[in-house]
Amino acid sequence: MLKLAAIDIGSNAIRIQLSRVTIFEGNITFKRLEYVRFPLRLGQDVFTTGKISPDSEAKFIKLMQAFKLLIDLYEVDDYMGCATSAMRESDNGREIIQKVNESLDLEIDIIDGDQEAEMINKAIFPYMDDKAYLHIDVGGGSTEFNFYQNNQKLLSRSFKIGSVRHLETNSAHHMWDEMKKWIEQKVIQKSVKIQAIGTGGNINKVQDLTGKKPGKPISLKKVKETQAYIKGFNMDERINKLQFNPDRADVIIPALDIYINAMIWSKSQSIIVPDSGLKDGIMQLLYERNKEKLN
Repeated sequence: MLKLAAIDIGSNAIRIQLSRVTIFEGNITFKRLEYVRFPLRLGQDVFTTGKISPDSEAKFIKLMQAFKLLIDLYEVDDYMGCATSAMRESDNGREIIQKVNESLDLEIDIIDGDQEAEMINKAIFPYMDDKAYLHIDVGGGSTEFNFYQNNQKLLSRSFKIGSVRHLETNSAHHMWDEMKKWIEQKVIQKSVKIQAIGTGGNINKVQDLTGKKPGKPISLKKVKETQAYIKGFNMDERINKLQFNPDRADVIIPALDIYINAMIWSKSQSIIVPDSGLKDGIMQLLYERNKEKLN
């Protein structure tokens, strides 16, 4: 048995997942022991001022203390913490991470867009075959596109536009033309028919609302209808009637703008939502580097 912990420090929220991994009769099982999502929006600071505020820093360090206690209490065999767009773009991000490393003995890595994409890719491979896929991952501060064909990744690109950045600033609007051009000039030339596959909390929420199971395609029309449905509610109604978290209620519309446009540009008629993300990719990476311990 292995106990593993994955920490995902995003621009809109921060998560930890602790899982137990076992092999029984040749089958590998990941059993979730604990999952915590805390709505600390680091991107709100970074994308407007360029740095993480003292208040956010204090909350972040307290949160890392709580995560470290969970890791110790569950006697985890291995863990990995990854910080993405907001932390890597912040003027004081590396300084804060160093404080956490030194004061809590908790190692956190600031990863770039390519590393982030690679880890997420590990979580979505079971949902793909030899057809052509455009993987769309919309985070709080960045969007990653990856193109696959015949089970091989042929193209990859990270763009500095995400749900929080799109909500908080106007500076990312030029990225729309760059994303459109990249898909039209690079991706659709590679294949006649492309299937979209989407990861991220906002597209997962669409999956919840439509009642689709992970891996079952959701049509472009249905994604548009769902976005229009959500737009019909104000913020209080989204929180109280749709039961959205407050930090989901405001960013879901700009996030869906990115998914919808990427599908239109790539001529994808539907999107597969595996309900997997960075934390799942981290967990897979942890398993790969510890699997010998299960033998």
